[in-house]
Amino acid sequence: MARCIMVQGTMSGAGKSLLATALCRIFRQDGLRVAPFKSQNMALNSYITRDGLEMGRAQVAQAEAAGREPDVRMNPVLLKPSSDTGSQLIVNGEVRGQYRAAEYFKMKKSLVPEILRAYESLAAENDVIVIEGAGSPAEINLRDGDIVNMGLAELVNAPVLLVGDIDRGGVFAQLYGTVALLQPEERARVVGTVINKFRGDVELLRPGLAMLEEKTGVPVLGVVPYTCADIDDEDSLAPCLAQTQQRRPLDIAVVRLPRISNFTDFSPLESHPALGVRYVERAGQLGEPDLVVLPGTKNTMGDLAWMRQNGLEAAVKKLAAAGTPVLGVCGGYQMLGTALDDPYGVEQGGRMDGMGLLPCATRFTGQKVRTRVQACAAAGPFAGAQLDGYEIHMGRTERGGTPPFCLLADGTPEGAAAGNVFGTYLHGLFDTGELTEKLAAWLLACKGLSAADVRAESHAAYKERQYDLLADAVRAAVDIAAVYRAMDACAAK
Repeated sequence: MARCIMVQGTMSGAGKSLLATALCRIFRQDGLRVAPFKSQNMALNSYITRDGLEMGRAQVAQAEAAGREPDVRMNPVLLKPSSDTGSQLIVNGEVRGQYRAAEYFKMKKSLVPEILRAYESLAAENDVIVIEGAGSPAEINLRDGDIVNMGLAELVNAPVLLVGDIDRGGVFAQLYGTVALLQPEERARVVGTVINKFRGDVELLRPGLAMLEEKTGVPVLGVVPYTCADIDDEDSLAPCLAQTQQRRPLDIAVVRLPRISNFTDFSPLESHPALGVRYVERAGQLGEPDLVVLPGTKNTMGDLAWMRQNGLEAAVKKLAAAGTPVLGVCGGYQMLGTALDDPYGVEQGGRMDGMGLLPCATRFTGQKVRTRVQACAAAGPFAGAQLDGYEIHMGRTERGGTPPFCLLADGTPEGAAAGNVFGTYLHGLFDTGELTEKLAAWLLACKGLSAADVRAESHAAYKERQYDLLADAVRAAVDIAAVYRAMDACAAK
């Protein structure tokens, strides 16, 4: 069985995913077979594997860093919030049902056998498993029945690295308070702490590190500098969502919907030298962009109502009427149509008018579409771009005779295009890079600029470079030899 190391954090956004991603890359660089694992993930950014199963995006990035094909065993339980108190439950890549928080809390221990089967199967095929926790292990009200932090660490006998975020302030209190709230047997599993996102002279931090070690009895294994590695994030704390001023030769405004999902679709755009991607929440922020994007959402009808109430819908329609290109992806595509019909209460029930920018109508059903697809773009400026993406949606959209956005590999038309407005269900549509280049060239030509001066490297090459950048920063800052010793010691027990 594989050795393992678990990364837990003092809070959400402390850097668990990034540290786990770095460790996956480091172990791969060291010649080991490594796989990521997160027993339970809560995120609206998800991914469809080659075998048509759904998993969280963080483990996809970690798999890529490890040089592995994403596998649903790496994230056996995925919760996709649909409201403040309820989520869709996905187990082993399949929808299990809709649960309110209290209902899920009562039944989650029943998922342990399936979690362990996934973990043990991965462990039998690899040298190292890098496990990521969720939130904080010191949520003492949730300790009973925990399946993702210390509860999981006990089940698989994992040593734990505890990471804290110094950029937000109070990192010593974060780390000390977390360790102090753990049970003695849990505290014994913490083999080291890591301080993340440090800016400045680390020598000025040394006295505090010594005092922290004295108070917790746990060594500080590293202080990771603030590193500008561009790694896909999966939740609402992603730094890219706070970007409201980004402008390069081309200005792309993505509407930050309240229940935005799969915003990683736009990562290839963010890495292109000609494209400035920013996120807007109010009509006043929209300005005069070169492209408006309506992204995916877990609640199309609710988020369209939000746009209608705050004036964003009217502002987008005004821009579209003036010739500004508008692209809708998944839920954004559904919004662009003429009608949204929810007879079974999949979202909120009832019927509402769409934005009317595409002659399409969507009807929600209880059956989820979840599939990988290859396609070729057919819409005017994008024609010929090869796409490799996936669909995740509950609704079915009738195009109403308008030309398709693309043609699937079997010739089936997909999405819709009407003048300067485009809609598609395909997530990951920019990942091959071909659509990105055609989009950039078209928008640049519209402004009288040349694409030759700003051509980007492939997104795949860019991501590989980012994983190496992150791994190099962590290897230089963290005592990786101590991590190996901790894994060996646990494995020997």
